[in-house]
Amino acid sequence: MADTSRIGLIGLGTMGAALAANIAEKGFDIAVFNRTTQKTRDFAKAAGDLAPRITPCETLEELVAALAPPRAIILMVPAGDPVDDQIAALRPLLDEDDLIIDCGNANFHDTNRRMAAGDGPFLGVGVSGGEAGARHGPSIMAGGAPAHWDRVADIMEAIAAKHEGAPCAALLGPEGAGHFVKMVHNGIEYADMQMIAEIYGLLRDGMRLDTGAVADLFEAWDRGPLDSYLIEITAKVARATDPATDKPLLEVIVDAAGQKGTGRWTAIESQHLLTPIPAIEAAVVARNVSGRRAERAAGEALFGPAPQPVEIDHATLEGALIAGKVLAYAQGFVMIAATCEAHGWDVDLPTVARIWREGCIIRSAMLDDMAQALGDAPGENLMRTPHFADLLKRHHGALRQVVAQAALHGHPVPALASGLAYFDAMRTARGTANMIQGQRDFFGLHGFEHVNGKTGQHGPWAG
Repeated sequence: MADTSRIGLIGLGTMGAALAANIAEKGFDIAVFNRTTQKTRDFAKAAGDLAPRITPCETLEELVAALAPPRAIILMVPAGDPVDDQIAALRPLLDEDDLIIDCGNANFHDTNRRMAAGDGPFLGVGVSGGEAGARHGPSIMAGGAPAHWDRVADIMEAIAAKHEGAPCAALLGPEGAGHFVKMVHNGIEYADMQMIAEIYGLLRDGMRLDTGAVADLFEAWDRGPLDSYLIEITAKVARATDPATDKPLLEVIVDAAGQKGTGRWTAIESQHLLTPIPAIEAAVVARNVSGRRAERAAGEALFGPAPQPVEIDHATLEGALIAGKVLAYAQGFVMIAATCEAHGWDVDLPTVARIWREGCIIRSAMLDDMAQALGDAPGENLMRTPHFADLLKRHHGALRQVVAQAALHGHPVPALASGLAYFDAMRTARGTANMIQGQRDFFGLHGFEHVNGKTGQHGPWAG
């Protein structure tokens, strides 16, 4: 087999097949392999006009032989042990300068470990956009050595989504920086989706709007400040009909949301960093609660249904979503900055905002202004930058009204409420932790810092 393919790819599942087709379509010869040989054959057979650029391989040895050295091979296999197993099977067949690129949803700690092992060149690359993004242009977040990125940057930039001609792909930092940023992206995604679902719940259960009216409202919001992929698809989901029953699709979808772990990883990592991301954490909790269907049904039978009729102006609901979105993004960017400090990375936050403008799930019209704001005020919390501070000044009252009315009328809005609590806590110069520190000193003599600056102080109970 001639060694003519520029790049290889292992794993022809939904995302892997889409990414391989994208690479071939952009003019790069690619060799592909899947553990299930029939899947490789089926992919090659369905390639159509792209077939001349695709070399299907039925063994790893064939794949390696099909690649022009120095080789570069993308892994699109499930995160965790499958990645380690694939690397272990592949490395003995490679030369010492051959590059492995993990484009799966890896935990960034695993990526750090794999790079530290020093088994050969390695990149950890987060890819966002789902199947459609992988096929037609995702957002690409890479971590690793610049020399390794440079070897494949032309491919990655060619296949990435474009915003006004600029590729939404970048090397963000060393080690697992790319996979870390992708993880935080997914955490923001959890919060954004949960806030949208909470507003949908108020419209459905509080204001008794049918799905058509819900679709109309989200379509209107998508033409304003909330212009984003998630608002756009929310309208389309609300508009859809189930072909089996001819009912609105939302009426036949079970109300239990799945998750693959990245949101949970974000919440866990924030605790290690001592970095508050309450809206994201609340969204993770909400997904966990959604899975407890039997317990929720038992609670309704015992206490009666929680949601009661409520009337909230549509403009107020829109304002609450605007404020909630800003706060969710702000928490995510603060977390990325905290991780940079902890790991000695130098991830450029404006670059992160720019490569999220197209291709990824959380793409939003706001990201242009976020990139500008983060560039103009390095190190500042997004919520305190002039443009977004102005948005919050204008819309936090709407968020407050929605959270208050929801609480009074039995509508659970954990992400919106957590976002509001974060906003209020972060604008309270003297909070209430003095009481907690006094309690800690009372029962454990942990000491406290006096307002005069002296540390290690104790209350009168110390004797």
